[in-house]
Amino acid sequence: MRLFGLIGYPLSHSFSKKYFTEKFAAEGIDNCQYGLFPLASVSELAGLLSAHPQLEGLNVTIPYKKQVTDFIDLRAMPAGLTACNCIRIRNGKLTGYNTDIIGFEQSLLPLLQPHHTKALVLGNGGAAEAVIFVLNKLKIRYDVVSRRMHKGSTLTYNDLDEAIIDSSTIIINTTPLGMYPGVNECPGIPYQYLSVQHLLYDLVYNPAKTLFLQKGEERGAVIKNGEEMLVLQAEESWRIWNV
Repeated sequence: MRLFGLIGYPLSHSFSKKYFTEKFAAEGIDNCQYGLFPLASVSELAGLLSAHPQLEGLNVTIPYKKQVTDFIDLRAMPAGLTACNCIRIRNGKLTGYNTDIIGFEQSLLPLLQPHHTKALVLGNGGAAEAVIFVLNKLKIRYDVVSRRMHKGSTLTYNDLDEAIIDSSTIIINTTPLGMYPGVNECPGIPYQYLSVQHLLYDLVYNPAKTLFLQKGEERGAVIKNGEEMLVLQAEESWRIWNV
């Protein structure tokens, strides 16, 4: 039996197990299983691999997308990326990939309009790296917003004013704020300055319409959650595991 799975902590928000289990059933793939492997520390990865030598691939979610790169043998991510969300295991060697890039780009492109020339990226964790890579590729200018200024950030939430929001017509939430069960949380941006010119993209998919997206919709903004991105990145992971 071929085994695949997801590592992270906690995994109560997991999309991957349901998706792959349903995929295997729908496509008549009866020699594969997909499991959840919550790791309290990324250092537990070695023990997981020893306990399950049949593992052929892993997806990686928060908070280990950056930490896991210390444990992989080969990197198949674009130069400069330090976040990995997909691992292929072959002959005892771990190769790291970032399939979030494909998922985000392919789900964002159909929504872009000529006035979408500047973005705000909320958060600077592992998921933000894929978003920033795509924005650079598409030549969309951006600022990275975090609670406190540090490496990789260009603005704090306190810096956001009407002029910044007005000029930043794409706003992407890469943080877990608003994810179930914390559905009453949202990033602290001045939502009153949003308009019909704005596109709000939330990498969170559960709930389908986070408070962040609700507030954008109330102001007439176009909204998009992270479900399609997850499907696209999952299918790219499956392709990688079967190459």
